[in-house]
Amino acid sequence: MCGIVGYIGNRDSLQILIEGLKRLEYRGYDSAGVALIDDNKFFIVKSVGKISELEKRIPTCSMKGKAGIAHTRWATHGAPSDINAHPHTDEKKQLAVVHNGIIENHASLRKLLEKDGHIFVSETDTEVIVHLIEKFYNGSNLPSAVGQALRMLHGTFGIIAASVSEPDLLVAARNGSPLVLGVGENEYFLASDVAPIVPYTREVIYFEDNEMVVVGRDGYKTMTLDAVPVNKESCTVDWDISSIEKSGFEHFMLKEIFEQPETVANSMRGRMILASGTSRLQGLNLNLENLRSIKRVIIAGCGTSWHAALVGEYIIEELARTPVEVEYASEFRYRNPIIDESTVLFVISQSGETADTLAALREAKEKSGLGLGIVNVVGSTIARESMGGVYIHAGPEIGVASTKAFTSQITVLALIGILLGRQRDLSSTEGKKILRGLLDIPGKIKRILATSDEIKKIADEYCNTSNFLYLGRGINFPVALEGALKMKEISYIHAEGYPASEMKHGPIALIDENMPVVVIATKDSAYEKIISNIQEVKARKGKVIAIATEGDTEISKYADHIIEVPATHHLLSPLLNVIPLQLLAYHIAVKRGCNVDQPRNLAKSVTVE
Repeated sequence: MCGIVGYIGNRDSLQILIEGLKRLEYRGYDSAGVALIDDNKFFIVKSVGKISELEKRIPTCSMKGKAGIAHTRWATHGAPSDINAHPHTDEKKQLAVVHNGIIENHASLRKLLEKDGHIFVSETDTEVIVHLIEKFYNGSNLPSAVGQALRMLHGTFGIIAASVSEPDLLVAARNGSPLVLGVGENEYFLASDVAPIVPYTREVIYFEDNEMVVVGRDGYKTMTLDAVPVNKESCTVDWDISSIEKSGFEHFMLKEIFEQPETVANSMRGRMILASGTSRLQGLNLNLENLRSIKRVIIAGCGTSWHAALVGEYIIEELARTPVEVEYASEFRYRNPIIDESTVLFVISQSGETADTLAALREAKEKSGLGLGIVNVVGSTIARESMGGVYIHAGPEIGVASTKAFTSQITVLALIGILLGRQRDLSSTEGKKILRGLLDIPGKIKRILATSDEIKKIADEYCNTSNFLYLGRGINFPVALEGALKMKEISYIHAEGYPASEMKHGPIALIDENMPVVVIATKDSAYEKIISNIQEVKARKGKVIAIATEGDTEISKYADHIIEVPATHHLLSPLLNVIPLQLLAYHIAVKRGCNVDQPRNLAKSVTVE
């Protein structure tokens, strides 16, 4: 949500900044802007719409500068407009700021500044920041003015500030919104995440809340907002530029769907001990005594991560016989949850920056609970602040609609369930059975992906419908939720997921000849019940798209369309059953002409409330 980029070095910065913004498009945005510093003045261009619209406005022949800042905005305060787009400047255009986050006390600060004679031109909370910096700035010592201004703010921010009076400096800081510094050879890069940085350098520094960095052409200094020096260690980004390219696929989402055989394998690689039927998750930082003392598990997440958590609830309760509660992270933080030393909270976030999920982690830590992270992005805030955790190793996920992260999260939750179960009553025989089942999952996903063209034909038939209903039972109820979410996110078709047994408690009223119903009907203990649900749909002239186990001849008597998936252990079935639902949503969205990778109104990483 929003993206910031900064550069200072010896190259012309314009193309670096524009390319950086393009690599942040997946975060979601509605306007963009860039400011270059040259000849002791700013050259600023802003535009509503895509970065391509911004590029059309840039006079490339005259817009030069070896330092600059840029931004993609996702509107919060003030509608999308050229005036509300970043960068924002003071009245004299001596200062410029880009900002990711929300300033909660902006209204009161605005009134104080207006009393002092400051004139505002936008509706944004961000403009308050640049006017505050101006209040404390006398033309020198920009870091001091930025620090004083930021200490007055309540809320979240990741910012970069620049001044034409000190053209050889950029000052950046964070509180609640991510910030990364890329260290090159006599050049430095600032960004919301590493995507804009990796084409130029792999050496990066991640910042904590209330930390600031002052970047010059000959080096950088890190400190707190109070100017207390902070020693920061750099780390190396371990993925290359090809992993954030489309690699011949039409969309990032399709590429990421097809990467799942590899990403699921990566999430389990080196973490299985087949000989004893258990898993090895050293990042959890738990010894045997810790594992056995866990009396209650809470899993918190948002969106797709919440659906993965629901699958994890089924897995952990069945394998470890330990109570599990799944919470929306956005609700968890506000309801004074009951947590004690025997409670472990797993927070799940692909980005590791989701604001509500991070707040849930901090809530658990404050209450003496054990807060552990399940994240994808190495070095993210949740990864750094959790007391332990597991990386899912899915690689960069650029498509806004999460796909490969979901299956990797479930894989990790299965490994956690096995680990906890083996410290209780789960036998080594059953542990080995599930682990062997996991090892077979990547190959089985490949077989499902090979049916993509067949799923596309189904998509062609239903691409103009207005509603979808998704039904599942037991561990596949969350898969129904996830399938419906994917359809909503990228095709803009209204879709709802329900437990199949709940159909008669309301949703059945919607079923007619115009209502396609996707039913997860793979062979398990609830199979006969699912068949009954399908018959109820058909009795009301509904169209049934069934996800069925390979070789199931019974279901062909009832379903209009059948998508087959290989058989697997029932606890692992979500890893297979979700793949056709991802492909169905994708093909329908493409057929409808939707922007698959950047759906309207959505952001990849929700770093503000």
